[in-house]
Amino acid sequence: MRETAGDRVEDSAGEVAERVRKVVEASGCTQREFARRIVMDPSKLSRSLSGTRRFTVAELARIADAGEVDAGWLLGSRTAAASGTGASAPDAPVPGAAPSSATERRAPQLPSAGRPLQIVRETVRLIAEHGFHAVRVADIASACDTSTAAIHYHFPGRAELLEAAVRWCMDEDTASRAARIAASGARDAAAELRELLALQTPRTEQQRRQWLVWLDLWAEAARSTAIGRLHVDYYRQWRTTVADVIRRGIAQGVFREVDPESSALRLTALIDGLASQVLAGAAEREGTGGTGDTRGTGGTGDTGRTGGTGAVTGSGTSPDDMYAALLAHVRAELLPHSED
Repeated sequence: MRETAGDRVEDSAGEVAERVRKVVEASGCTQREFARRIVMDPSKLSRSLSGTRRFTVAELARIADAGEVDAGWLLGSRTAAASGTGASAPDAPVPGAAPSSATERRAPQLPSAGRPLQIVRETVRLIAEHGFHAVRVADIASACDTSTAAIHYHFPGRAELLEAAVRWCMDEDTASRAARIAASGARDAAAELRELLALQTPRTEQQRRQWLVWLDLWAEAARSTAIGRLHVDYYRQWRTTVADVIRRGIAQGVFREVDPESSALRLTALIDGLASQVLAGAAEREGTGGTGDTRGTGGTGDTGRTGGTGAVTGSGTSPDDMYAALLAHVRAELLPHSED
């Protein structure tokens, strides 16, 4: 019987998991980073490697693509065609067998990201432009210059594509936060928090795309258990990050004594609401960059149409308005009274 991309692969002897483990080890990166490359929940990869969960055909296809090995070898046959699983990529050649011989490894078909990440990035772009429910698999295939069969080979359905797109945005957001903080040389928790707020303000095309995907995520989370879990996990991590910064600020004396978790909840909710207003009003403005980049400027960053008060005085909400309002909230709730 021919398997589909969403089917789980039988691996009672653990041979498939062992071959995947070899691919991960040969990649030269951590298991978590490899999971990010194949757009897979790290906990699912861990459970599949330990034998408590079975890989799906689509997951093995993405692993084969990232590891530049034959999907048929992962499944235990010399070629995907011989396996009868339908696991060979519709738009890629089928190489020899195991990854042990350099001559039998598949040359990358795309830049280092590989086909799966190309699909995910184009999905993110299309969702941001048109909304998830308006995007067809055929649209994604066209954007990737491939076939719909190739899309289904890596992601069985639209639900899996949305989950992968959201996970990619989550990973990108986490990596951007870490890089921004490291590059800023923030001297204390107050400066670090300003950097986090700037990073959440949708100024760049990439930031706006990610926020537009979040909007679709919020709507879909109410209908989908899988997306709902992603939503809960992401916001738990995000609020914990903000609460940890606030907690450090209290210890450093740059923030006054507050409940870090409650303050983080209010601040992240304000970020969500303001970002939604910025995106909703973007179409009415010529460009969305505002009149100046106030990111990381601290107490002097209250430029734009707010006069430094956080109160919008014009029509719509610009990125400058949002950032100034967030700084005003931080001053009112977190900074010591002597600095108000």
